[in-house]
Amino acid sequence: MDKRYNSFVGYFKKVYGERLQKVVIDAGFSCPNRDGLVGVGGCTYCDNSAFHPGYSTAGKPLLQQIDEGIEFHRVRYRNARHFLAYFQSFSNTYAPVDKLRALYAEALSHPEVVGIVIGTRPDCVDDEKLDMLAEFAKEHIVIVEYGIESCHDKTLERINRGHDFACAKKAVEMTAERGIPVGAHFILGLPGETREMMLESCAMINELPLRSVKFHQLQLVKGTAMVEDYQQHPADFERFTLDGYLDFFCDLLERLRPDLYIERIAGEVPPRFVTDTPWGLVRNAELLHMLDARMEERDSRQGKLYYIK
Repeated sequence: MDKRYNSFVGYFKKVYGERLQKVVIDAGFSCPNRDGLVGVGGCTYCDNSAFHPGYSTAGKPLLQQIDEGIEFHRVRYRNARHFLAYFQSFSNTYAPVDKLRALYAEALSHPEVVGIVIGTRPDCVDDEKLDMLAEFAKEHIVIVEYGIESCHDKTLERINRGHDFACAKKAVEMTAERGIPVGAHFILGLPGETREMMLESCAMINELPLRSVKFHQLQLVKGTAMVEDYQQHPADFERFTLDGYLDFFCDLLERLRPDLYIERIAGEVPPRFVTDTPWGLVRNAELLHMLDARMEERDSRQGKLYYIK
């Protein structure tokens, strides 16, 4: 069965001629929303320990993390010959340019690493940093992923994000202007956002020069301010059932422009970190099969409503 959406699976083989696997590394960065530069306490949903693998630990040498990550992934992806060092934890451009250059160069010095993926915030880049990344991109694969989370400023303020959507738009445009592929991350179900608001966001996403998008359903991670917000204002939250999420995601895909690669449709957090598991223990691979079946049932397709004005 042909995919009814532009799946990211196979993207690297299509573009670079081989399968490339991301290896998550923690380079010990912080975040301007934690150290007081733009805020304190971080985003209300965030507990970074819930989102990265055990081999990726701050303080462990980068090359050791890469070695252990490659060993971890080779169990599943035996045909992978080259890898991308994925700077994931916190804000991975939040340091002086000289420090960033040294860290990126160290990761790229690994003989099996052919590129870097930089996860960061829109307010942690500038011309100097992006010019430096463009220099690396002349000889290596360089991809930047921005956590945008929402297109609505009221939501960004409520979750203590510390930047507005205009900041995200500018960062994406500045990066794309340098020929660097750009990805973006969004959370579905943030407080105060209705399904209609989330679908309206598609028009704003479509206007950004993005190559790929990742979507996660909101998960309530224990100990975060988001849990307290939910306990006080449960009616403000759109809590998707699994069946409802599949239908909603079809609605969303129909409104997204068809050339956008869909890198992720939902998030997985280990059960011990979250307050509940309303979808049970459904893994992402199973969820992808469910989405394929639902799109087939509905005769749904990415971009189906994109050209309808």
